[in-house]
Formats: sequence, structure tokens, C-alpha cells
Amino acid sequence: MRTAKVERKTKETDILVEVNLDGSGNYEIDTGIGFFDHMLTQIAIHGLFDLAVKAQGDLDIDAHHTVEDCGLVFGMAFKQALGEKRGITRTASATVPMDEALGQVVVDFSGRPYAVIDAKWTSSMLGGLHTSLLEHFFESFSSACGANLHVIVHHGRDNHHMAESLFKALARALAMAVQIDPRRNDSIPSSKEVLS
Repeated sequence: MRTAKVERKTKETDILVEVNLDGSGNYEIDTGIGFFDHMLTQIAIHGLFDLAVKAQGDLDIDAHHTVEDCGLVFGMAFKQALGEKRGITRTASATVPMDEALGQVVVDFSGRPYAVIDAKWTSSMLGGLHTSLLEHFFESFSSACGANLHVIVHHGRDNHHMAESLFKALARALAMAVQIDPRRNDSIPSSKEVLS
């Protein structure tokens, strides 16, 4: 079973993430931030991951620490569940439309964290959440799981549509990248023979 359970407590946040990479899209998500919960739900449903996220953060200040730290713990859980990454497809790309918006995510579980975010939001707020925090989530996830991540909004006008197309694209790209390729015979998909 490719599963993980990761907890992280700081003075600012208390976060628990459980993930099953070979799940069926079951989810239980509560971060205290409604729109963010909606986005994380997209990852479970469209990636067919079983995902539990429980977060308590200093929302009396703002959502920054909660969103950023959820990205870190989510990335740590993915890294733990992947282990040595034997047999995985490793790289994948998904492009998802949502009405007028088109989002794309490309991922490589290379072991080299690097995030490139190209999203031009039409306002600074989205359902009570600063749109800049979505970028922090992607960057934190990339850093913690050791993935190269490119996140692109090709076009769009409605921030909700743009964000949701990105999270659905992230889900589909992750699902494809972690798939086991039976032709690899449990080998590590790298000429270095290591993905750390």
C-alpha cells in the first residue's frame, strides 16, 4: 500500500495529512478555509487519491500559514507514500478547461524541487482567500515532495474557474505521474538509478 500519514505542529499550525495514492477519491478535508477545502477536494476526486486533511491554524491573523503549511505536509505525505519511486511513470502533464479558463500542470518527481507558477489573477481575493496563497501552496508542495512543478493558467477571467482548473490539472497530473508502469519491472525511472 502506497500510503502515508504525516503530522506537523508549530506555534502557527497543527496539520494532519493522510493519503493513499491507490485510492478511489474518498476525502475528509477541513482546513477552516472553505475555498481551500474545495480546491483540495478536487485533488482527491480527480486524482482518485484517498485524502484526509485536518488543519488548525492562526486564521485570526490570516490564512497564510495554514495554506503554506498544508502544502508542506501534503508534499511530505506524497514523498513518504512514493518511497523510492520504483516503477512510477514519474512525469506527467494535464490540461483542464473550466468554462473560459484553461489550466495546465506539469510534474516530474525528479527529487529536485522547483516550482514555476504563471497565473495572472484578475483580483487579489478569491472566496475570502488571497490568490497569492495558492501559489504558496504549489511552491510548498514542490519543495516538500521534491518535485519539479510547472503551473500555468493559459487564459481565463473568473478567478474561481482559473484556480479550479489548476487544482483539477494538478490532480490528474499527479495521478498519472505516480502510476506504476509494469514495463519498468520495479526499477527506478532515472538514468542515475536514484530519485531522492
